[in-house]
Amino acid sequence: MKKIQLMLLLCLFSSIVTHAQYYMTQKGETSFFSETPMENISAINSMVGAVINPITNDVVVKMNIAQFKFQNKLMEEHFNENYMETEKFPTATFKGKIFEKIDFSKDGTYDISIKGIVTIHGVSKDKTVIGKLSIAKEQVMFTGNFDVKLVDYNIEVPTLVFAKIAESIAVKNKLVLTIKK
Repeated sequence: MKKIQLMLLLCLFSSIVTHAQYYMTQKGETSFFSETPMENISAINSMVGAVINPITNDVVVKMNIAQFKFQNKLMEEHFNENYMETEKFPTATFKGKIFEKIDFSKDGTYDISIKGIVTIHGVSKDKTVIGKLSIAKEQVMFTGNFDVKLVDYNIEVPTLVFAKIAESIAVKNKLVLTIKK
């Protein structure tokens, strides 16, 4: 009897899951830029995973920090080893909710704000990300920017290179998500 109940529960759960729709990507882009009098620093991560649940407006974004690519390989090495400590803190995440009510069944472009928690370098902080959400057929594109203050995430910059790195880093996101059932 218990086996039959378990089988029925599994069948019911799988039918609910197969009817749920999410927008997903594993190839989103997050980039950052830091301008200082000494040197400009920029990098891009093109392997950002993201999911949007159009029913609940929940948003989850996750990236492997070591996937950021720099033009200067030595800069990339210092970023991973000295600043971000990617062996100790390999990922960054954002978990939030779109504040505005969006009808995902209608094509269009919407100004949105996503309120949630960003975790970088093992530190979690409340963050509101402002951006645009464009819906077209079975695809959603999100573009948005925010700043990261290094001190907020306990990212230490040695005094020797302090003038080369800005205290606040401009982060840009471009996520193109497709519908998954």
